[in-house]
Amino acid sequence: MKKINYAFLILTIIAMPSTKFPQTEISNGLIHATILLPDAGKGYYRGTRFDWSGIISSLEYQGHNYFGKWFTKYSPEIHDVIMGPVEEFAPLDYDDIKPGGSFIKIGVGVVYKQDDEPYTFSRVYQLLNPGKWKIIKKSDQVLFIHDLEDKAYSYHYEKTVLLAKDKPELVLNHILKNTGSHTIETNVYDHNFFMIDKHPIGPGLVVKFPFNLKGEGVGFGELAEIQGNQISYLRPIGNGEWAECYSLKGFGPGADDYEIRIENRITGAGVKITCDQPFLKLAFWSCPTTLCPEPYIKINVDPGKEISWTIKYEFYTLTK
Repeated sequence: MKKINYAFLILTIIAMPSTKFPQTEISNGLIHATILLPDAGKGYYRGTRFDWSGIISSLEYQGHNYFGKWFTKYSPEIHDVIMGPVEEFAPLDYDDIKPGGSFIKIGVGVVYKQDDEPYTFSRVYQLLNPGKWKIIKKSDQVLFIHDLEDKAYSYHYEKTVLLAKDKPELVLNHILKNTGSHTIETNVYDHNFFMIDKHPIGPGLVVKFPFNLKGEGVGFGELAEIQGNQISYLRPIGNGEWAECYSLKGFGPGADDYEIRIENRITGAGVKITCDQPFLKLAFWSCPTTLCPEPYIKINVDPGKEISWTIKYEFYTLTK
């Protein structure tokens, strides 16, 4: 991830383009959310890293806001100008493709491979074919449908962003059907760009799991620390600093361990994240403006078959 120039964050956000990007709003009476919609010509995000569906620029519950603009510079192709519980699928067969060929990113489309350098999300790649998007909007949900046909892989992907009835809960329902002739083997993770109440990342923010953690990484021991089943902060993260652990250990093989709680004990807001799939891998990253638990799951779909998975975000307030 790029370093954050925190001192200029406010000025940069004010200078963001005033263009009205395609978007919609949903509510269930408890939660109100603004969702940015995919559009290859005028959409807010047109990069090749993240799935274009389900970008949430604002989510409010009980006077607390959980997502927003955490970055400093904006262009629709920049890989990390992204907000909310956004997801990234690993590229399909990138290492087997020769330079000048193309590879697939689910939720993005067909992408050009310009050289034989290893794939990295931070590079700007050329999008050759964005596929076809269909969007069905209702008052409390948005269904995103992405169809892609290519000589190597084809798929039908559905993602529903739903606010549960009478619950302070956001639900992400996914269906991926393999409509091609090759098995789809990949993984997908939620980056979870939380910036609860726009509070600077530091002491008072805690990330908890139902198991004891093990892991090392950049900034751990100086900025953040692992204590039993949680990650907490030793001091505010400053300009040009970040805390990162590429691989947290301690979870078991079952889906019950996929439970993440993030709490801002200063403003009194929290969220619990669960999924019906087990962790494949668990990473963590944070900078001065956002903290991001990054849970991975495995995707394996034979031709003609489909896979489904559901992620839930339960929002709550803390008793002071």
